[in-house]
Amino acid sequence: MFESINAIDTYILLWVHDNHIPILDWLMPFITDQDNWIIPILFLILFLGFFSNKKGRIALALLVIALSCNDFICAQILKPFFERVRPSHISLDGLNLLVSRGGKWSMPSNHASNVFTLTVVLSYFYGKTKLPLYLLATFISFSRVYVGVHYPGDVIAGGLFGYCIGWLILTLWVILKMRELKRRRTWVWYETKNPTFIN
Repeated sequence: MFESINAIDTYILLWVHDNHIPILDWLMPFITDQDNWIIPILFLILFLGFFSNKKGRIALALLVIALSCNDFICAQILKPFFERVRPSHISLDGLNLLVSRGGKWSMPSNHASNVFTLTVVLSYFYGKTKLPLYLLATFISFSRVYVGVHYPGDVIAGGLFGYCIGWLILTLWVILKMRELKRRRTWVWYETKNPTFIN
């Protein structure tokens, strides 16, 4: 079964590389480079942590927790477990590698997993960002296939795992929030209007 999935994955990957678009040959390496996201991430941290209200600070705390858990599990547990070698580390005729080869293991994609975790958590607190964030997450995930360092299955698995981790952390947060509110502890409350407690 895995051989069949791998064959389909390889076929789609090479089809993408056989139908590359010149402007994407420049754009995708830029999108996929983590260094190019340092400044936007710093601005996000500053906004949520210092220029926003309590909702922003709670969102930032949950982002740190969710991304830390997700990145660790993907990089330190899942990749060594699956031991799937990146397409950039094997000889594939037709692969157009646009960036450095990256680490050895491929499944799941940390880029895809992390960006979907971020999207789930951030869009939960800021609903108007949902569509652009999910589009951006999809674009970044696809870039990993386009530049030649991941199979499509890697980014799909990474995206789904990151999505689940994001919702797991949010679910735990909601459970904690409801427990604290039942105890009339309002540190978890970030709405403008104070909560109404029933005696």
